[in-house]
Amino acid sequence: MSFTALRSPRAWLGPLSVLALIAVVFFLGERMNFGPQQYMQLILDGLRGGTIYALIAMGFVTVFNVTGIINFAQGAFVMLGAMLAVSIYDSSLPLMPAAKLVVAVIGGIAGTTLIGMLLERLTIYPARHSSPLTLIIITVGAYISMQGLALIAWGAKPYVLPAFTTLDIADKTFRIGGVVLKAQSLWIWGTTALVLVGLAYFFERTLTGKALRACAINKRGARLMGISVNRMSLLAFALAAALGAIGGIVVAPTTRPTYDMGLVLGLKGFVAAIIGGLVSSPGAVIGGLLLGILENLAAGVTRSGMKDIYSFIVLILVLLYRPQGILRAGRKPVEAG
Repeated sequence: MSFTALRSPRAWLGPLSVLALIAVVFFLGERMNFGPQQYMQLILDGLRGGTIYALIAMGFVTVFNVTGIINFAQGAFVMLGAMLAVSIYDSSLPLMPAAKLVVAVIGGIAGTTLIGMLLERLTIYPARHSSPLTLIIITVGAYISMQGLALIAWGAKPYVLPAFTTLDIADKTFRIGGVVLKAQSLWIWGTTALVLVGLAYFFERTLTGKALRACAINKRGARLMGISVNRMSLLAFALAAALGAIGGIVVAPTTRPTYDMGLVLGLKGFVAAIIGGLVSSPGAVIGGLLLGILENLAAGVTRSGMKDIYSFIVLILVLLYRPQGILRAGRKPVEAG
């Protein structure tokens, strides 16, 4: 950043807003007699939610890099993964509970991935020459349609998916220095770490992953090299659907999945992707974790019912003062369509 830019008042508004927000959080926490234990608890809980946002945000980034559109149907993939897993687990499969849960997880991810591919082939592919705005509106309509179908299929009642394992059979939690840690949180963090390693290997070491990256950098150049951009678009939606399903499944045991759970989670995943720059997977992860911590801290020192509000306050601040994201992207997609 140049000296002239540093002298610009606008350049300082973003950092000053963040510092002011942190100061307000600690001021309100002090009034509530919060100590290190309370803050650590809020941060841990925030990291759990932020990890889910990171998975969803990576789905947004994957589709945007290849197609140039923002896939607002990403939240539906989160919901479908959880609901399909619940349906399979509650079915009459002649399996032990642990084996049935494994089958439910695999089936939920596979079914959601297939739906994501069908969405791309039936809606995005036929309109591939339309403007990005038209394609974005199509994804919004797709989300509304899938949520409506989910309401017909599962109804409005909440469902239950059992925790993957327990560290303390009595309450599924354990304590470290007074800080409560839920067993499912370890599954959420561990699953996300494995997904990140798997994606890094896929994009860096496999021919298909490199082809997908080539489409993200320059579609025209990728076509000249013999890469099918249409197939890469299909693959991008498949990956985004799988990531959304994984996020929905691992978070399901900590909440009660419903047909409309994808709306808020999808929007927060979008906020996390914007914080990370929308074209950077590492940025999406950092954005998700930061968003989870910030909203949980702010809600913890005020009211839990206001938690969703803070996410969109962060979105507004980022769009106003750091629209390129907290990490400057080294490259952006050259072509949107």
